[in-house]
Amino acid sequence: MKKILFLIFHGFDPSNGISKKISYQVDAFKACGMDVQLCYMDETNEKKRMVDHSIIANYGKGLLSKIKKRIEFDSIFDYAIRNNIGIVYIRSNHNANPFTIRMVKRMKRSGMKVVMEIPTYPYDLEYKVQGINNQIFQDRIFRHCLAKQLDAIVTFSDYKSIFGQKTIRISNGIAFNIIKMKTVTNDTSKELNLIGVAEIHKWHGFDRVISGLKKYYSTPRHYNVKFHVVGYFFSAGEEADFKNIITKNSMEEHVIIHGKKHGEELDKLFNVCDFGIGSLGRHRVGIEKIKTLKNREYAARGIPFIYSETDSDFDGRPYVLKAPANDTPIDIDQIISFYKQLKMSPQEIRDSIKDLSWDHQMKIVLNNILKS
Repeated sequence: MKKILFLIFHGFDPSNGISKKISYQVDAFKACGMDVQLCYMDETNEKKRMVDHSIIANYGKGLLSKIKKRIEFDSIFDYAIRNNIGIVYIRSNHNANPFTIRMVKRMKRSGMKVVMEIPTYPYDLEYKVQGINNQIFQDRIFRHCLAKQLDAIVTFSDYKSIFGQKTIRISNGIAFNIIKMKTVTNDTSKELNLIGVAEIHKWHGFDRVISGLKKYYSTPRHYNVKFHVVGYFFSAGEEADFKNIITKNSMEEHVIIHGKKHGEELDKLFNVCDFGIGSLGRHRVGIEKIKTLKNREYAARGIPFIYSETDSDFDGRPYVLKAPANDTPIDIDQIISFYKQLKMSPQEIRDSIKDLSWDHQMKIVLNNILKS
């Protein structure tokens, strides 16, 4: 049985969306017959590097601990050697530097296969939009050198090479055993409820829905449309800006901010809602093609949805409405008309993406690694 070390450079919180995705990927590797250990940072008190429930390095507290967690990777390599790790699956934290390069070189010389997942690509403009471009200054210098040492880069885009390295192209997957299908048929004769679930950034473009609702309600309406926003905001500034847009457009009655929800609470919200709001502002950060988790969750829930990027898994599907990739208000009348003419049931929508399970996607990764 091949042993895999799934390596991330940040914390792991089972209630966090990114951590949930990582859990699904780990479970999928296990379902493919692999022995998988997860290496992550625990910063609840002291800064500790963990593998599953075991500490492999304790960096303590204070400034020195912050430095060590970014440059000390001997503990990872030593663990991999002691435990006969055959494959190292790295989730990029955009932290290419001499220390990550040295670690990967040592792993490769020892006979390990090493691949790195880049969750979103390209990503430079995202950092620029957030005003934290300086955080990836080192990454821009060293990422081509790091990529050269790898066996491949795993991407959720359609790029055949990234930073000069070949890619393994997969889709964000679905954990069908976790994500429940919508089970309630709502009366939509007088009201339609939209739902947008995300860690909310400007590139999700939810403001386009608000401006669309403003335009929709600029004339008297007997058909009610509400927008349920679910998730937490990336920053206090973005939250303040978003709430200000709601107030400025006098949409308080029609836009409901629920905060972060998961489990049964999220299931109940999906049962109340009828139509999903995907990403509507990826053009703001220079991304044209991406395969987001959001689109896949909406399909697994069994509801139609809208987005503006190119997603080859969903473009052209009968339950998908494409918005223009610009900052124009979303046409609410178009959403209503699209929803009313749709004939597919939630089960039919969900069944259409069976090949997007995490088990299937991570099998693609394994097949590519093992044949190289």
